[in-house]
Amino acid sequence: MDHTRWLDDDEQQTWRSFLTAHRLLFERVERELQQTSRMPHAYYEILVRLSEAPDRTLRMSRLADTSLSSRSRLSHAVARLEQAGWVERSPCEDDRRGQWAHLTDAGMAALEAAAPGHVETVRQVLFDALTPAQTAALREISDVLVGHLTDGPVWPAADDSACPQAEADAAATAAAAAAATGA
Repeated sequence: MDHTRWLDDDEQQTWRSFLTAHRLLFERVERELQQTSRMPHAYYEILVRLSEAPDRTLRMSRLADTSLSSRSRLSHAVARLEQAGWVERSPCEDDRRGQWAHLTDAGMAALEAAAPGHVETVRQVLFDALTPAQTAALREISDVLVGHLTDGPVWPAADDSACPQAEADAAATAAAAAAATGA
């Protein structure tokens, strides 16, 4: 008994068009980042996620989950970013298995240098080709697919799995900085 739900002609064309567009778009984005910034898109995404996190720091497990990456793949990427001086890892004091990833000043500078070219490429290959209505439809469709394919939000990557000691340390650091600046 055959239960395969074959694609009809319209679905087949939609799938092929989507697949081709996805491959072409990401090939161009990847090529631009490699040529201008010497970093793969996966590294750029890690830097972005860390730059948007409180204190530019996330738990490695949360970073892996929100990056849609395996923990081993993320660990390898962060090791490379550490070698470049762009990210630092530190242990989570209250969880021996946990680690934090922190975006360094050098990492922030690398991200800031890469961002203009990356954003221009994204604008050229995606948004310049779409009308505002198509952009809205693309976001709606993408949000539906993300919701269908994941257990939770993947962006932004706010760390909701913080270890208590690191939170206390961050609060103490923020209080000390505010006192030092008179804020």
